[in-house]
Amino acid sequence: MVAAADDLDAAIEPIRAKLAAYRAAGKRMFATSSFQSHSLPLLHILSRLDNSIPVYFTNTGFLFPETLAFADSIAEEYGIRIIGLKPLVPKIHQLDHHGHLYFASDPDYCCFLNKVQPLEPVLMSHDVWINGIRGDQNDNRKAMREEERAPHGTLRYHPMLNWTARMIHAYSKRYGLRPHPLEAAGYLSIGCEPCTTKFLGDGNERNSRWFGMNKTECGLHTELVQK
Repeated sequence: MVAAADDLDAAIEPIRAKLAAYRAAGKRMFATSSFQSHSLPLLHILSRLDNSIPVYFTNTGFLFPETLAFADSIAEEYGIRIIGLKPLVPKIHQLDHHGHLYFASDPDYCCFLNKVQPLEPVLMSHDVWINGIRGDQNDNRKAMREEERAPHGTLRYHPMLNWTARMIHAYSKRYGLRPHPLEAAGYLSIGCEPCTTKFLGDGNERNSRWFGMNKTECGLHTELVQK
């Protein structure tokens, strides 16, 4: 069954209360987003509850142009403030000893340079990091808690952790949220262009990322977690 409206309202209320508590405690909050279709319910919820929370978006230099245009349009539509991040290391210095960009030979290091490292200064200047990971996306995320420690004394807050793909779909349908334009072409989990393939219908949607590699995360949800 598709999630009922009452179920969605009940799932949103704890998010409202948590954000209010952080605000009352004087916490400096920020959110991150990849602007995929499944990312939009959280952004929409934040736009309705507190659209002053900045949303950081890392332009790795490898993203699909459709993603960049979609992010701009969603920011305008939802009335949220997006702050772009760029890698600190230029691409000319992201080459291995064969002269190949790291995404081809060392994708973990590529993700560190282009995703993890750019976010660290943001962690240093904020108290709470809001991100939309869900436990049903992979085993790593399933093992996480609603609140986790992050580097630099920042708290990770995962308001969508217990939401299911069905709930995401129901929320998107309820509010008429537009999907990422590449979804219609068969892309369900969309990251950097070199490391994203169309969904092959096997396993969860994130299996189309880093296909054929022993890799399921970019480092934001592994390296930037402190146990």
